[in-house]
Amino acid sequence: MSGWLEELDRLAASRAKAGLTRQLRPRATAVDLAGNDYLGLAGDPRVTEAAAGALARWGLGATGSRLVRGTTSAHASLEASLGEWLGTAAALVFSSGYLANLAAVRSMAALCDVIVSDAYNHASLIDGCRMAGTKTIVAPHNSPSAVAAILDAQAPSTAVVVTESVFSVDGDLAPLAELHEVTSSRGALLLVDDAHALGLLGPEGAGGVAAAGLAGKPDVVVTATLSKSLGGAGGVVAGPAQFIKHLIDTGRTFIYDTALPPAVAAGVEESLRIARAADDRRALVAGRAAQAVARLRSAGFEVASPAAGVLSVVAPGPEAALAWAADCRDRGIAVGCFRPPSTPDGSSRLRLTLNAGVTGPDFARALDVIVECAP
Repeated sequence: MSGWLEELDRLAASRAKAGLTRQLRPRATAVDLAGNDYLGLAGDPRVTEAAAGALARWGLGATGSRLVRGTTSAHASLEASLGEWLGTAAALVFSSGYLANLAAVRSMAALCDVIVSDAYNHASLIDGCRMAGTKTIVAPHNSPSAVAAILDAQAPSTAVVVTESVFSVDGDLAPLAELHEVTSSRGALLLVDDAHALGLLGPEGAGGVAAAGLAGKPDVVVTATLSKSLGGAGGVVAGPAQFIKHLIDTGRTFIYDTALPPAVAAGVEESLRIARAADDRRALVAGRAAQAVARLRSAGFEVASPAAGVLSVVAPGPEAALAWAADCRDRGIAVGCFRPPSTPDGSSRLRLTLNAGVTGPDFARALDVIVECAP
């Protein structure tokens, strides 16, 4: 194929014109309102010490897939702790939350005729729907009545409804109890990505599913990343033991992927232990959310109160969002910059992620800088 590099240049120029160019930047010292370390555990000495001990014992990597050589006692212990915390019969750890979602969606869809996916779902869930090869219907955001109408129209087909608990762009909470009423009354399954609620909502921070009273339900499967409130890496699928066994036997992103490094697994389990008892940190994040909403609203921004640790501020457009984030970065404040296709509705945003590890004075200063740098 000739001219393909020129075509790539043309596409890059088109993205640049639309303000959609992306860049990799080594992380610099800044007040962190861009990462997902909600509870401030990524650098906790207890966590790094646990990881260091496992690093000395097991070495740098897992050296193989989970089914060949990659499973260690660190993985097994973490899975047992995750299952207990989430209130499920079993849990399975993946090397990333993205791969966990791909496996869960594809495996559940194989048992169903229809997938019903929330319009604002994360890319990993959307890709799972696409890869499943099952009929997928996109439902209006956070609308149990719309989901009910879709399921009724598809009857007698079997279905899986896919949603996040706390949505990753706007930070709003799904009506999980109402959704489960819809799915359970119609014989459908419910898959919930709990990534942005785990550690922040529910008893002992067990997540949005637990907060909705759905932990351990036989028709509910939970996924989450281990890289947000737990400050590590990896992903988990948790649910009925039969489904977890099915994933072990058939999940391609589990079978053919090198396992999560044992040191990360050990560090994450220590984070989990701390997170379960971290009501003070959860309260701090909730207080920071209220503080941020009050400050931004007083400056004239329309900001919704976040359900957990994600707060979004709409920007006039992608280029304005880029400039806004860059100006904040130049003043030592790291904020997220979300543009299409990361935003489900085509608008651009600054995304602030609240971090219990940021000091009070630094957080207040960060809010002032965000307001002062607004386009």
